[in-house]
Amino acid sequence: MAIAIHEVPLSSGSKAMPRIAMGTAVFPLPPFDTTRDAMLHAIKIGYRHFDTASVYSSEEPLGEAVAEALRLGFIASRDELFITSKLWVRDAQSHLVLPALQKSLRSLQLEYLDLYLIHYPICAKPGGLPSAIENFTSMSKDELMPIDVSSVWAAMEECQTMGLTKSIGVSNFSIKKIEKLLSTATIPPVANQVEVNPLCQQKKLREFCMAKGIQLCAYSPLGARGTAWGQNWVMECEILQQIAKAKGKTLPQICLRWVYEQGDCVIVKSYSEKRLMENLDILDWELNEEERETISRIPQRRGNQALFFISENGPYKSLEEFWDDEI
Repeated sequence: MAIAIHEVPLSSGSKAMPRIAMGTAVFPLPPFDTTRDAMLHAIKIGYRHFDTASVYSSEEPLGEAVAEALRLGFIASRDELFITSKLWVRDAQSHLVLPALQKSLRSLQLEYLDLYLIHYPICAKPGGLPSAIENFTSMSKDELMPIDVSSVWAAMEECQTMGLTKSIGVSNFSIKKIEKLLSTATIPPVANQVEVNPLCQQKKLREFCMAKGIQLCAYSPLGARGTAWGQNWVMECEILQQIAKAKGKTLPQICLRWVYEQGDCVIVKSYSEKRLMENLDILDWELNEEERETISRIPQRRGNQALFFISENGPYKSLEEFWDDEI
């Protein structure tokens, strides 16, 4: 029997967002069949929110999994799912937004997305879109350009007006960058997807987003160990290890539950059937006040620093400029 996952309403008034999502940014990229089968199993056991992106090369297998889930009766209609995808930096120009979204929809075999995000607050020269996620960190820094967020956001708004996506949002945006977007936006973003875990708690950003009606979505809740951008800091944190042992839970479950208790949508990532189920086992228990207080005192550091977007000749010359030094 599929597990029911709680949902959170979005400011757009469209379909509510399931609070636990299956992430699909896997490094290195698994075989197509492995990816599709893991997503199909996830639908079978209760996952309804799937997070993908054009640069992840996971849109096509997700589309196949959705089609197969419908055929097998795991879901009665596509409307039961919440599908998020993202505008890659090479398409972050106003005239490229619609074609990029249409390409994602073809890959997913869908008529609409539930949420479309600007992946990063930066642009790169069009063409040469990476075919797999492991390639995007090798982008030449000479190709980086500043994003005209006002015109790109206007194109995102048009996509929502056309019904190609139910809601629009951003990813990896700081408070300062959201404020700039809001100064010209007609439709405000419903979500901001950023790194969130006990070592990167995003307290200031969460408080700001909550005040603006923007849902925070947490990627790398375990620190993205094993990726080109992730770190082992979260999984090796002694404080979290001690809490997990005392609680009789795994360290990943402690992290996921902590993120969940912040009110964020948590994006979990595993193609293992066992861990897919373990990642859902965070709903019927909670951390106690002492554990929450202990976690709140953990020193903060950012895992995904996005160093591949920092360049002397680019729009962001330092990490402080890119992230506005908010951690």
